[in-house]
Amino acid sequence: MLLDESMLTAWDRPRSGTPAAKWLLLFFALLAWPWPTLANPVTTDHVTARLVAERIPIAPGATVDLALIFEIQPGWHTYWRNPGDSGDPPRLAWTLPAGVTVGPPRWPRPEVIPVGPLANYGYSGRALLLFALSLPADWPVGAPLRLQAQADWLVCEEHCVPESGLFELTLPTAAATGPINPVEAEAFAAARAGLPESRLEGARMRLEGTRLGLAIPTANLPFAPAAVEFFAGAWGLIEHAAPQPWRLDEGLLRLDLTPGTLSEDTPAEGLLVLTDAGGQVRAYEITAVRDPPTQAISPEGTIGLPLALAFALLGGLILNLMPCVFPILAMKALSLVKGLAESGPAAARQRVRQGLAYTAGVLLFFAALAGLLLALRAGGAAIGWGFQLQYPPFVALMASVFFVIGLSLAGAVNLGAGLMALGSGDSRRGHLGAFGTGALAALVAAPCTAPFMGAALGYAVTLSWPLALAIMLTLGLGLALPFLLLSLLPGLARRLPKPGPWMEILKEVLAFPMFAAAAWLVWVLSVQTGADGVALVLGGLLLLTFGLWLRERTRLLSPGWRRWGVILSLAALAGTLALGMATDRLVAPTSGSGAVRSGSLPSEPYAPDRLAQARAEGRPVFVNMTAAWCITCLVNERLALSTTEVAQAFSEAGILYLKGDWTNRDPTITAYLAAHGRNGVPLYVFYPPGGEPRVLPQILTPDLVLDGVRER
Repeated sequence: MLLDESMLTAWDRPRSGTPAAKWLLLFFALLAWPWPTLANPVTTDHVTARLVAERIPIAPGATVDLALIFEIQPGWHTYWRNPGDSGDPPRLAWTLPAGVTVGPPRWPRPEVIPVGPLANYGYSGRALLLFALSLPADWPVGAPLRLQAQADWLVCEEHCVPESGLFELTLPTAAATGPINPVEAEAFAAARAGLPESRLEGARMRLEGTRLGLAIPTANLPFAPAAVEFFAGAWGLIEHAAPQPWRLDEGLLRLDLTPGTLSEDTPAEGLLVLTDAGGQVRAYEITAVRDPPTQAISPEGTIGLPLALAFALLGGLILNLMPCVFPILAMKALSLVKGLAESGPAAARQRVRQGLAYTAGVLLFFAALAGLLLALRAGGAAIGWGFQLQYPPFVALMASVFFVIGLSLAGAVNLGAGLMALGSGDSRRGHLGAFGTGALAALVAAPCTAPFMGAALGYAVTLSWPLALAIMLTLGLGLALPFLLLSLLPGLARRLPKPGPWMEILKEVLAFPMFAAAAWLVWVLSVQTGADGVALVLGGLLLLTFGLWLRERTRLLSPGWRRWGVILSLAALAGTLALGMATDRLVAPTSGSGAVRSGSLPSEPYAPDRLAQARAEGRPVFVNMTAAWCITCLVNERLALSTTEVAQAFSEAGILYLKGDWTNRDPTITAYLAAHGRNGVPLYVFYPPGGEPRVLPQILTPDLVLDGVRER
């Protein structure tokens, strides 16, 4: 009953009755007013709840446990701290005397409650939440302790009903805390039996393709489990209703979970519930360390080691045709042509040694690069193939190297046979020069991704380090194989054109791809660092050129001048390196890079949420993972993705074009690459409406793109 307007009017209207009638009317109105009810227990339509203490009385300075006990009607349930796909956990607001504290709820292990295709975490029948109540040491002995708690909870069957209660609990105090309350002893024992026993250490979590792997060392488990179940501590980490296959593998308990909507942003923690062979159930809190994402290994979803090795070898062979690598290979081939003029066993042995030295240089560089990449990934860094070009000082250094090689090939400077032996046939210095040339060829080839390389490298990082290293070395062998075969098979080398003046002309012509590579790297640096970075690297090139010129001018002068020439040229080199290192402190003024711009095909920056939104709307999506330093990416965009035919097809089909720019390090893109078994760019994936994603080839043509996005 409420005090409505008619009652208030009657109250104010003069009448002949006694004044007592007014007070009687007010008394009954106040009784009917819906004041909050202080009760314990509280009974609602579906739950009977009570707030009880384990020990009575309580002494000043002591801590005792309280329990909020829900007795739930059959067929109904309440919720755990993470309710799962729907629901809401119970919430309490305490009203306490000064100095008295109540800790957070301690949640017993929940059960999975299926709801159609979804699943909730909660409790049926009875739910018990424990709280630690602490009384201050200066509390007066004998003074009663009065507590109030406003509790709100959701109870559900096929539909959900929000309920609440205002609990009051008065506890006596004494000089010593009393014994366990026998009336509630069983409830507290049941509550503690469901609590997590301890925290398991050493848990690690990794995104493995379309699965989320959870691994715990078996040495940290209390027993060999017969059943395993994981309850995520927060919504979004996993799909709650998905199966959770598990296995004991190489000293680890492994669970294969399905990532949730916010898997990457949700804390990797929760409750691990283990059942032993006798049926005893125990729960343990875990907080997992996140490892870098990788591609899941399964019999159905892997290319296998033999095919990965074949792909790596073929990809390494194709790397020789890259614009940066081909001039270096061509110069070594020319040096071999010169050496064919020398006959006899000694000359043959010399050619073989040069081929082996060149191969050793390539393999050593690839071994070092692979070791660094695997070590960084093992340490938690989200990196992939070509990661070194995401570091601006390295880009500046490589621009300087290409520029100097171009000057040497053009005849502007003489670097000496001992440095790189480009075109040298000197038997005394050829081995060291061939080794250095092999390392240089590997250095300039490392950022490139040739066809077949992507699948091989993506598979490599899922393996143990010896097998991963074997794939990397096979890639290097493919790069070194053409010159190695020319060195080992004189008959093959003799098919090359005979020596002549054309060799010097070709050497000078090959300088221009080197200059072009240097210009391209300066452009990459502009994407990463803006105009300030370009100014620094151009200043470094100017200093470097001056140093080389000074060295050339003083090389044939007196010893004193030569000494000063060396000192000043080294100072110029140091200045160049210092300017290059200074680019690390710069950031491009805008986030949009040249790698994200495309000609006639409008695009949006890649974001997981944008992809998920478009997929939910049933819209087709084309994802392009690229980088400014990836030549293959730029060629594909220029020749295939920027054509009028492709732009028209995308427009007519309503395809959303998302571009991920990996020019600078981006863990989100690294994770996307790993989820598709790749460790570098380019990567092209088409998502048809309602269908499975399709990965397109790494080398594109307009026809391949149009065929890849057609409905099938």
